Formats: sequence, structure tokens, C-alpha cells
Amino acid sequence: MEREPARWKQDNVQTLIKLIQDNPVIGIVKVGGIPGPQIQKMRRELQGKATLLVAKNNLLELALKEAAGKKKGVDELVENFDGQVAIVATDVNPFKLFKDMEATMTKAPAKGGELAPDEIYIKAGDTPFKPGPVVGDLQKAGIPAAIEQGKVVIKKDKVLVKEGEPIPVDVAKMLTRLEIFPLTVGMELSAAYEDGTIFGKDVLKVDEIEFMANLNFAISGTFNLATFIGHATPQTINPLIRKAHFDAMNLALNAGVVNSTTIETLLSLAQGKMLALASTVSYDLGDVDDEPKEEVSAEPSDDPSDEPASEPEPVSEPADEPEAEPATEPVTEPTSEPDAEEPAGEEKPAEDGKKDEKKGDAEEEKKEAEPKEEKAEEPKEEASTDEKPDEKKADDDKEITVKE
Repeated sequence: MEREPARWKQDNVQTLIKLIQDNPVIGIVKVGGIPGPQIQKMRRELQGKATLLVAKNNLLELALKEAAGKKKGVDELVENFDGQVAIVATDVNPFKLFKDMEATMTKAPAKGGELAPDEIYIKAGDTPFKPGPVVGDLQKAGIPAAIEQGKVVIKKDKVLVKEGEPIPVDVAKMLTRLEIFPLTVGMELSAAYEDGTIFGKDVLKVDEIEFMANLNFAISGTFNLATFIGHATPQTINPLIRKAHFDAMNLALNAGVVNSTTIETLLSLAQGKMLALASTVSYDLGDVDDEPKEEVSAEPSDDPSDEPASEPEPVSEPADEPEAEPATEPVTEPTSEPDAEEPAGEEKPAEDGKKDEKKGDAEEEKKEAEPKEEKAEEPKEEASTDEKPDEKKADDDKEITVKE
């Protein structure tokens, strides 16, 4: 004769069955190693969002199998049992539920014997301890501690426990005293059931930032593809109409079609081409006009009217200097002495030589004073200079006759 299950167990199973059947989303949560006070705190945080019920694993398994009659496939959640578990029932999306469960995770101290979820290491530096027996306790736990300047310090960084290894009791005690909490305690959603589908932990753990980036990329790619192939939808109709208008406008402008829409643009294009052509032509003509100006400025003109009026004036002044020379003064002095002595005849050659010297000096001064630009007028000046020596010769002849 089989023993009838205890009444409280039957009541718990019926409560679990009703909870599973009344809620669309059912999750399995790991609660092993979580202290009772923290479970109560997490339950209060989930109040109004989900219902958390802790029971023995065999009772949960019976309830899931009984509820599978109305919810097909819900009994497959048994495969995700790992240690002590609890059941959570809600109408929240499974992915949202996973985020809510993840938010309950907190750091907790190790008691010893737990597997290190990550590598546990300690850094060099000061400690809050005063010199004393604590130095020996630290060294016993494998921590390189010493006393320096009245303080307990850790000399160097050291890895105490590698990932996946059990945490020794001595190390756990010293980590707690150093306020290092290596364990993460909280309700971890192992799996969730919704509408006949079971979502595993790897599926529920989604990076929201990466997911939204991928979603935006997919939306953008789909929209571009629909616009490119001309697929009309409420989302693509406006861009397609704008694209058609733009293509029609380009075709009309390139073909020179004149209408009320294209006339302004065509006139603007024509004006731009006209201005570009005008600037090019004016530039070319400007280059041609500049060439004669350079030749005129480089070569002197033979036309006397083109020469500056101020230049010949200072040059023509030295031409009158020979008239002011006292070339005839020595000649007039002997004329006032009719009774000249006989030696006067001997002085004639000297006087004639002086006259010749003065005559040569006057001619040299005239040549130096003449400007190079007035080469065309040189014959006239020479003629004037030639006339003056003839006059001097006539004066000399008069002087000779007087002396005789």
C-alpha cells in the first residue's frame, strides 16, 4: 500500500499548478546559496511585477508535469533545474523579466568552499589594519603583508584564487575583512516559457545597445532597398514621389524643355554661362591690349612732340655759354694801343695759340652739354659753332691789321 503524500505537499503542488496555468510567462530562477533575508528583499522588489514562489525541486517538477495538460511544453522547464530553484510567474515579456532578475544581483562575501566565479586577486597598497597579529593572518592566507611606517601594507599584487577553483576558508575570511566580496548573489533566470516556447539563458541575455544598432541597420537597409526598386508602401511613397520629381526635373533641364517650372532654372544656367564666356573673352582681349603698351614704354619715340617738354630746357642752356665767354676781350685790349712796341709782333703767335686753346675748350664744352636725345639737331648746333670761329677769325685779322 502506497503512502499518501502529506497534506501540505499536496497544497503546495496545487498552488504551483494554479500559478503556472494562470500566468502566460513562467520562469525558473536559481536561488541556491542566497540567504533568506536577501530572498525576502528580492521578493519585495518584484512585487507588482511577478510572483516568486520557492519550493522543493520535486514538488516543482510534479506541478509542471500536471500543468502540461493545459500548457503544452511547460514541463520541459525541468531540464533547466540546476541546484535549488524557484518558480516565477508573470505577464511580463521574458526578456524584460530577465533584465528585472539581473537587476537583483548584488555582491556577497565568500564563506569558503564556493567556486570562484572570476579570478580573485589583491592589489598592493595600504590596508585599514593597525600593526598586530593581523599581519600573520594575512600571510597565512597567502597575502604578502608587512609593516611599513606604522601601517600594514600589501607589498605586491597577487592572484589568490583562479577562476573556477574553490575559495579556501582562510582566504574567504581575510577577503571579508578587506571588504572584498568575490561572489555575485541574486536571482538568475535560467529559462522562461511563453506560448509553447522555452527561451534559454543564452537567448534571454541580450545586449540592448548592440540589438538596437542591428535593428536600426536592418530598418535602414530595408528602406533603401524598397526605395531603390520602387516598392510603394506608406513608408516609401513620399520618398519615391520626391525622387520621381527630381529625376523629371533633371531630364527637362538637360533636354532644354521650357515650361513654367524649368524657365527660371534655365535662365539662371544661361546667365551663368554668359558670365563665364564674358570673363573669358575679356581676359583674352586684355592680354592682347597689354602688348603694345609694353612696346611703347620700352622704345623711345622719334616724334619730338612725344618727348617731355621739361627735358630739353635744361639741356639747351649750355648752348648759349660760348656767347658769354670773354674770348674777344683780349683782342680789344691791344686796339687801344696803336703805338705798340716791336715785341708785340713776337707775342702774336702766343695770343693765337691761346685763342686756339679757348676755341677748342669751347667746342668740347658744347659737345658735353649737348643731350644724346637731340642727335637730329646736331647739324644746326655745329653750324652755329662754326660761325663763331669765323667771327673770331675776322676779329683776329682786324687785330693783326691794327697792330701792323
